[in-house]
Amino acid sequence: MPRTGTRFTRWVVGVLCVVAVLALLAAGAGLWSVRRAFPQTEGELALPALTGEATVYRDGRGVPHVYAATAEDLFRAQGFVHAQDRFWQMHFNRMTTAGRLAELFGPDQVGTDVYLRTMGWRRVAAQEYDLLEPATRAYLDAYAEGVNAYLGQRGGGELGLEFTVLGVLSPDHEVEPWTAVDSLAWLKAMAWDLRGNMAEEIERAGLVADGLTREQVEELYPAYPEEEHAPIVPGGQVRDGAFTLDPEPEPEADPGDGGDTALPPAGAAPALAEVGADLAAVPPLLGPQSSGLGSNSWVVSGEHTASGLPLLANDPHLGAQMPSVWHQTGLHCTEVTDACPFDVTGFGFAGLPGVVIGHNADIAWGFTNLGPDVADLYLERIEGDAAVVDGEREPLETREEVVRVAGGTDVAFTVRSTRHGPLLSDAASALDLREIGEAPPVDAEGRPAEEAADAPEGGYGVALSWTALEPGTTADAIFAMNAATDLASFREAARSFAVPAQNLVYADTEGTIAYQAPGRIPVRGAGDGRWPAPGWDSDHDWTGYLDFEELPAATNPQSGFIVTANQAAVGADYPHLLTADWDYGYRSERIRTLLADAVERGGLTVADMGEIQLDNENSGARAIVPYLLDAPAEGTAAKGRRLLADWDFQQDTDSAAAAFYNAVWHHLLDLTFDELGSGYPMDGGSRGWLVVSRLLADPDSPWWQGTVADGRDAVLAEAMERAAEELTQTLGDDPSAWRWGDLHTLTAGHPSLGSSGIAPLEWAFNGSTVEAGGGTSVVNATGWDTQEGYEVTAVPSMRMTVDLADFDRSRWIDLTGPSGHAFHPHHQNQTPLWAAGKTIPMPFTRPAVEEAAEDVLTLR
Repeated sequence: MPRTGTRFTRWVVGVLCVVAVLALLAAGAGLWSVRRAFPQTEGELALPALTGEATVYRDGRGVPHVYAATAEDLFRAQGFVHAQDRFWQMHFNRMTTAGRLAELFGPDQVGTDVYLRTMGWRRVAAQEYDLLEPATRAYLDAYAEGVNAYLGQRGGGELGLEFTVLGVLSPDHEVEPWTAVDSLAWLKAMAWDLRGNMAEEIERAGLVADGLTREQVEELYPAYPEEEHAPIVPGGQVRDGAFTLDPEPEPEADPGDGGDTALPPAGAAPALAEVGADLAAVPPLLGPQSSGLGSNSWVVSGEHTASGLPLLANDPHLGAQMPSVWHQTGLHCTEVTDACPFDVTGFGFAGLPGVVIGHNADIAWGFTNLGPDVADLYLERIEGDAAVVDGEREPLETREEVVRVAGGTDVAFTVRSTRHGPLLSDAASALDLREIGEAPPVDAEGRPAEEAADAPEGGYGVALSWTALEPGTTADAIFAMNAATDLASFREAARSFAVPAQNLVYADTEGTIAYQAPGRIPVRGAGDGRWPAPGWDSDHDWTGYLDFEELPAATNPQSGFIVTANQAAVGADYPHLLTADWDYGYRSERIRTLLADAVERGGLTVADMGEIQLDNENSGARAIVPYLLDAPAEGTAAKGRRLLADWDFQQDTDSAAAAFYNAVWHHLLDLTFDELGSGYPMDGGSRGWLVVSRLLADPDSPWWQGTVADGRDAVLAEAMERAAEELTQTLGDDPSAWRWGDLHTLTAGHPSLGSSGIAPLEWAFNGSTVEAGGGTSVVNATGWDTQEGYEVTAVPSMRMTVDLADFDRSRWIDLTGPSGHAFHPHHQNQTPLWAAGKTIPMPFTRPAVEEAAEDVLTLR
């Protein structure tokens, strides 16, 4: 199943080549096609949906601050501004979450649509709307009115250059009005990209199916090294610096104890492998994924800062895309009241009202992914139209779906579900049993004219249990956080935050710092969620969810700071199972070390926080380099090895040692874990660091036995030799002139058109290439895929540091810029600053906003 926008059918490619050349290279028409989509950002515009007036101030980089007298008008104006800047991104995202990409891009996207329809993201979002608070529904509806007001003023290519391309690709496509459900569906996309360990669950089962023993697989997925890398909260909860454990915890399955049922039956392995491969091709909405994906956040108490009040820093690590996943925004009620409680600045998502990460006049907050295990794959025994559970047949639930296909025949299929969730294996079977584009026809109402090809009547199926497939109230939490005024109201807001479960760091102007983990986290009857569960045994069903009061939290710890970087949230004493698949804590421990040193010096400032965000140390290399220095090497490999002798482990762009080390690391993984093949390669980030560091202490480990090199020192020597050969070919024969930045480059790709294979389109829609320091599982987390090359795939998608003593001293930076329009001055105006590690002012008070403003737009 193809990734979004990576391949087009031949007829599309032919047409687009002609259109691209004519539209983009013809001087007059090309300029007109581009500029007609640029929004008006000064003067006055009619926005009939408003009940009053709204003012939009934009600074010199195009970042908008919106002012309005009512909350509804505030979100109407935000919807209008989002549509001005990013409507293609909004439209593409809603078509993805609805499983309607084939309507835009033709038959190649049917596979993606079938899987997303099978999971039913939009169906669940529609159910959520009725669960939300009346105020939340009003804000979502107001936002939609603002978007639709913009759509009422423009159409076709006036909405964006992408719509000019779409007019050729799918000329009959009509842009529908925006709805509240379109916004809610985006939360499913967030949850999907941050869903936890489902990929690892599939990989472990696949490795066993490929012939590894369970013991070998467990060696590749070691337990979290708690003694070396501290959890966020040592055990249960921390209140005012004192540790307490939850009283009389209910017994649960021990982490790591999956039992014999964890090993999938041989007959189920093919279905599981096929589902895993297809799910990997479902497009990530938060940008391309890679190993080591995570985020950093920390908060420092005022006792350690120059101002005497807290500092909060956050930089979420997401896939690199153009435009950025984030949109910087200020939302300000002209007078803050109970009816209009918003005075907030921060980062949000185009398509979703409110601010997701940021601060208001009283508090600041940041997110990192908690990463609990909230998705389980269940192997089901299917007999005809039923699943077998505890020896009894349970009828399957069914619903019919139709995928509309531009340039092809519409595809009808049946979604079947067990008690555990939708059967993903049915989607794979439906796609395998027909030629895409030659599916059974449908009638005028979209019903199948004849039954679609059935999935196999018997055997094993794969069902998905995932917390995001149950309606939740996360939208309530976003608005409540935006309006919170103290820790109590912030924690009450977090109570509604169902998916994706996050680590929340908090600070306020009274000097309090805190941590809270929210989220809907399942309690399992048996097993630990690390392996596919036997659906035929109800003992493995979920029995409920953890109470909010039982989730880890901390307030004013004695250390004076809190660090979250996707490490274990809790220690081994915590009485509940959150997950057994954490990031292994190298980033968090490095941040803790840097903060401890800074705290000892005292007087921390915003600039100090920014320096920590840019730390490029490869902490995993510290355990590996000594063995490389002792391994044999000759010629250029020996010269490269000498670079490591006095290396400070910083992966700056001009570092020759970093270039050599990362090339060695790339080849070392391939040589050491050649048993894994290309299907389930070893992780190149923190898990790989820990596994290899432990293997190095055991030179006789079977993992060092390979077909090319045999034995630890031989493998290390061969990895250095291959790295030297590779870098000589790409960077020249002088190791001292090698540069990490020449290998480690970032080109933010357009999610739908940026990898089309059509050079003019890629040139128009992708970002410019920049060098990047850092690397996978580094604090400056510019991740790369060891199977693909050294190019950056995941990034600190934004950086923010908030000063609770003076919000106008806060700083921020986005990966790209506010505008999603190709060739607009604000399209990627922050990328060079981001690459250089710089930030820009983050004005908050109205005098500061007005002073920074270069454009003022009045909406009436």
